[in-house]
Amino acid sequence: MSHPSGAVEVLARGVCVKDGWLLVCHTAGAGNTYLPGGHIEFQESATVSLEREVREECGVSSRVGRFLGAVEHAFLQKGQPHAEINLVFELEVPSLKAGQTVPSQEGHLDFAWVAVDGLRESTLEPRVLRDLIPTWCRGDFAASWASTMVDGCRGDARANLAL
Repeated sequence: MSHPSGAVEVLARGVCVKDGWLLVCHTAGAGNTYLPGGHIEFQESATVSLEREVREECGVSSRVGRFLGAVEHAFLQKGQPHAEINLVFELEVPSLKAGQTVPSQEGHLDFAWVAVDGLRESTLEPRVLRDLIPTWCRGDFAASWASTMVDGCRGDARANLAL
């Protein structure tokens, strides 16, 4: 999806944890991973968007659970500044099992399972999720907002500003 320069994308993302393993996505040719989900379409709720994206990407049904938090993220994509807001929810995908190969319905996407206790060493982006997800898994929902932006900075600036 193409966005005009200066636009902020809004995405719905899901935290699907099974037996201590987190489901992540990977785009072919990229060095990072990210949570399943994607762009929220005009007049579509975030929860409907997340269920739609999982169905489109994996070909399976899912259930969106509680809202976990929001993460603003600024980074360079193909050399250009990019910004997004990720609305993060619990995600249940009953047909998937930890460690099982997850089918991809989109040729440019792969899925993998990453140990929640190893997230700090993972390539998960936005980076602040590496700390937030284990916190949420322990039942601590006080940290519900985080950012990779620092006032006046763009691009690769990182700060865990969880409240």
